[in-house]
Amino acid sequence: MRIKTIFTTGLLTILPLAVTIYIFYLVFTFLDNLIGGLIEVLFNYRIPGIGFAAGIILILFIGFVASNIIGSRLISFSDRILQRLPLAKGIYTSAKQIIDAFTVQGKNAFQKVVLIEYPRKGLYVLGFVTGSSKGEIQNKTHEETLNIFIPTTPNPTSGMLILAPRQEVIELEMTIEEGLKVIVSGGLFSPEDN
Repeated sequence: MRIKTIFTTGLLTILPLAVTIYIFYLVFTFLDNLIGGLIEVLFNYRIPGIGFAAGIILILFIGFVASNIIGSRLISFSDRILQRLPLAKGIYTSAKQIIDAFTVQGKNAFQKVVLIEYPRKGLYVLGFVTGSSKGEIQNKTHEETLNIFIPTTPNPTSGMLILAPRQEVIELEMTIEEGLKVIVSGGLFSPEDN
């Protein structure tokens, strides 16, 4: 039993790093094939690792452009265009909202860490309040309803939305960061009682 616990802890510890490395590998391999292939066609010579260098330069360039006024306007303009394209709209908007929720830009996306009884009474899940329900949802529920994002473990970027009556939501004192650590660790991390 101890070996299983140690293995699970090790797996949950290394998983975020492995996913990050894999995503970087995919990006840099794509750039290496794209730019390396272009250089090979133009100069009839293949430069190994050119994609890695191009990836670093591209990321730095995009960061530089995005961090100034003209670049932020350009990015805002491209956001508006992508949100109007029928096929790209759903994918782009969803990906952007999820990424924003887990970055500094979206630090206010999650307002509070909460517990709710789900999927039945006596079982609890950890969730994050993203706001109060509004419009038609609020008008048809006869009580104040909160939007709660229930993330999956160990990957909190996916999950589901639950609309729960405020009186059935148990607010916790832990910070958003502590709540995310509980989710990612599969419950192995547990913050001290505040």
